[in-house]
Amino acid sequence: MAPKFGALQHRDYRRYVIVALLGMIAENIEHVITYWVIYRTFHSPTLGGFAVISHWVPFLLFSVYAGALADRYDCRKLIQVAQGVYMLVSFLWAVLFLTGTLRVWHAAALLLLHGLGGVLVGPAIQLIVHDIVGAELLTSAIRINATSRYLAILLGPAVGGGLMLLFDPGVGLLINVLIYVPLTVFLARVPYTGHAHQGQERLHPLTFGFAEMRRLLVEARSDPRIFTMIVLGGATSFFVGSAFQVQMPEYAHHLGADEEGAWYSILLAASAAGAVIGAVMLETVTVIRPHARTAIACAAVWGVLMALFPLAQGYVAAVTLLVLAGIFNITFTSMAQALVQLLAPSHLRGAMVGLFNTASLGLRAGSGVTIGVLGGLIGVQWSLALSSCVVTLISLGLLRVDVRPRPR
Repeated sequence: MAPKFGALQHRDYRRYVIVALLGMIAENIEHVITYWVIYRTFHSPTLGGFAVISHWVPFLLFSVYAGALADRYDCRKLIQVAQGVYMLVSFLWAVLFLTGTLRVWHAAALLLLHGLGGVLVGPAIQLIVHDIVGAELLTSAIRINATSRYLAILLGPAVGGGLMLLFDPGVGLLINVLIYVPLTVFLARVPYTGHAHQGQERLHPLTFGFAEMRRLLVEARSDPRIFTMIVLGGATSFFVGSAFQVQMPEYAHHLGADEEGAWYSILLAASAAGAVIGAVMLETVTVIRPHARTAIACAAVWGVLMALFPLAQGYVAAVTLLVLAGIFNITFTSMAQALVQLLAPSHLRGAMVGLFNTASLGLRAGSGVTIGVLGGLIGVQWSLALSSCVVTLISLGLLRVDVRPRPR
């Protein structure tokens, strides 16, 4: 049995977690500032939905290709390129805010560019972490990575809100550019390339067409656990995903938000706080092992909690529901990712992670329609409630399939 917080016992992984946390905080500072300015400028739930679509479409289209790149090339370089894209995007947001020239197409283009950076960095980071800690501690590392991501979501609103109070949003984003630097420098100083297996197949020329995609899907279906986790990740992302975060100013307004945006920041951070609590619980209660059935059940509970959140009538109830939802979210997402990465063939690990990211991240573009665009028609409270109910029903269906005895 792996020790509690076992991945943190690895010196290089501890260093990586610190600098990666800074990079993720920078991402969330950018999101918090830009979502708030977009809302105050345009007051459009539909635009918020389009923002989600434009941000996540690159994950839908290019995640498998990014995974194939990570299988073949130095993952450190891929992450550094992505960090450069992030810095450029923050700088361009800052210029638009400071000059007062922000238009709808600017927002869509920058969200799309940020998404391209995200799709490139996803599989590369997962392979780097696997290279650092090895298979035995990978589950712990994935949970700690997820904890860092949600801790960044928790700290991002606080830092981003502070920057908006102390400076102009544009100046805050210029400061944000510097927060991306430490991870880029760290990667230039470590020996890990993301390839613990040194097979020559990763040096072959990169070709990825329909034949390769079909072969990858056949490989995924050969292990029901991998395929089920991909379906689960796709369903939860398509119908809910992260679109409710973009619409959080609207939920805060529905609950009676203050003009300074303090309650908005609290709501935005509540789910992340729950995820941090959940990750700590998973690391300390080591009897909870990664299992497909457990992941599916937690996704079903998450759907119920997310359906109740928009119907809450006060801040205490809303924050409580989001915290509980965060606990169950990190449980099923970390389990799903760990199962896919551990069960995937070593020479296809990056591509399989890319396929999982296509479902769990790329299909979040659909949530821009199911919550944002639909919310423009019936209200974002009802669109989130209905979409979350669909997630619960799909999860229960997957659970029913999983408990059936399989033929030998």
